[in-house]
Amino acid sequence: FKMIKAALSVLLVLVAMSSAKYIPKSGKRIPQTLSRGWGDQLIWAQTYEEALYWARSRNKPLMVLFHLEDCPHSLELRKVFSEDNGIQRMLDEEFIVLNLMYETTDKHLSPDGQYVPRIIFVDPTMTVRADIVGRYSNRMYAYEPLDIKLFKSNMEKAKKLLKSEL
Repeated sequence: FKMIKAALSVLLVLVAMSSAKYIPKSGKRIPQTLSRGWGDQLIWAQTYEEALYWARSRNKPLMVLFHLEDCPHSLELRKVFSEDNGIQRMLDEEFIVLNLMYETTDKHLSPDGQYVPRIIFVDPTMTVRADIVGRYSNRMYAYEPLDIKLFKSNMEKAKKLLKSEL
């Protein structure tokens, strides 16, 4: 009986740990309104121009996320995206992040049209990484909750090519 009790308490601790939200190494931050629920512990750029400046000056790739508050596809992706500690950690430590609910004047950010959710990577040389795509030929930069593994490998691609280009 004691072993079952001990096993249950270990299980409870593991469950509690796995559902814990991502916390940056520097400690918990005050949630930003700019996160719009996509990652309250991330430091989000306010504008595309600011994000490009940060990417260039900090030599990190930029992830631009287009979404809408009332879009069911955006909401589904946001839930999985914001709850994935691996994604949150990698974005926090190795990327500049921007989420937008409007289109920019930069046509490079909509290479195959304007739809949401859409995620585009930009390297520190300000080159839009049109080669990093999701699995849909009709919406090349769209991701669904089931595409999280692909999204993570695309994040790795955005980082790797960056290093080999410099």
